[in-house]
Amino acid sequence: MIATVVWGTGNVGRAAIRAVDAHPALELTAVLVNNPDKVGKDAGALAGVGDLGVTATDDVDAVLAASPRAVVYAASGDVRFDDALADIVRAVGTGAVVVTPALYPLYDQRNAPPELRDPVLAAIKEGGGSLFVSGVDPGWGNDVLPLLISGLGTDVDVIRCQEIFDYSTYEQPDSVRYLVGMGQPMDYDPPMLMTGVPSMVWGGQVRLIARGLGVEVDELRETLQRRPLEETVSTRTMGDFEKGTQGAVRFEVQGIVDGEPRIVIEHVTRIHPSCAPDWPTPPSGDGAHRVIIEGRPRIEVSVEASDEGENRSAGGNATAVGRLVGAIDWLAEAEPGLYDALDVPLRPAAGKLGRRRS
Repeated sequence: MIATVVWGTGNVGRAAIRAVDAHPALELTAVLVNNPDKVGKDAGALAGVGDLGVTATDDVDAVLAASPRAVVYAASGDVRFDDALADIVRAVGTGAVVVTPALYPLYDQRNAPPELRDPVLAAIKEGGGSLFVSGVDPGWGNDVLPLLISGLGTDVDVIRCQEIFDYSTYEQPDSVRYLVGMGQPMDYDPPMLMTGVPSMVWGGQVRLIARGLGVEVDELRETLQRRPLEETVSTRTMGDFEKGTQGAVRFEVQGIVDGEPRIVIEHVTRIHPSCAPDWPTPPSGDGAHRVIIEGRPRIEVSVEASDEGENRSAGGNATAVGRLVGAIDWLAEAEPGLYDALDVPLRPAAGKLGRRRS
């Protein structure tokens, strides 16, 4: 069994605890938390499952000193990127296999800036660990899935990856209100939507698709649309969002190939379904991930996942985590290194069929 630590117990961390517990090759040995109110609680209680016999701790030194073979780094890197990088480098330096969605510039690690890549490579050389970064939006929807589906076409003109999402189900108020700007005045400039930021976050996935197709991206372009709420709305987890404030966002990161937008990652996010009803909507529920291959034939695939009840935001997190956690045993057998989604195979659910441990 591969001794595995889950670091963080938010939206991603809860799903990671469940995924590690369910994996036949992994053993959950520790859970790291930052919130003092969670210290001492059973990991299963934090993840919404039965008692797992693993008590949450905030003692990072002690957990890493035990030399775990793997770490699922589930703490956010959105507003604490430098801290997340330092944590991950530290874990890799102990010899652990680390999987995480937190370091988005390393989605396409081959083209990442040296100031981000070099510390990781140094830790790998020193400690013999590995790192695999894949997105939580989810990564498989912006790399391996579109590449797989593209192979079914005779001619491919455009590959479009969409995330369509109701943010009222996403339990990260600071990210929703301030990073993305939901509920803020329309003249507020959300950090996540500033020019260049979407390309910084999702450009690596555009380049991964291009690399898989064997084409060169000439440049990245961005589009952005925002809509105000026509009425005040109330949400279950984040309170009220006032009429006239930002209620929906639609943006694209376009990979330009031979002068045309050929690889597009598009996000359509709302705080309520009533806002921007003319924009793309999910087939049902709170959200979906969709891949559209414009060409001959035209191919469209929508994926809906639910977890923690019928919450499709949690379902998206769970599938992203499944991709990461499912890679751990492969990475543990591979040579130490820095890996991306084109390196790490998407694998069947070996040993999991009909098996629910918690």
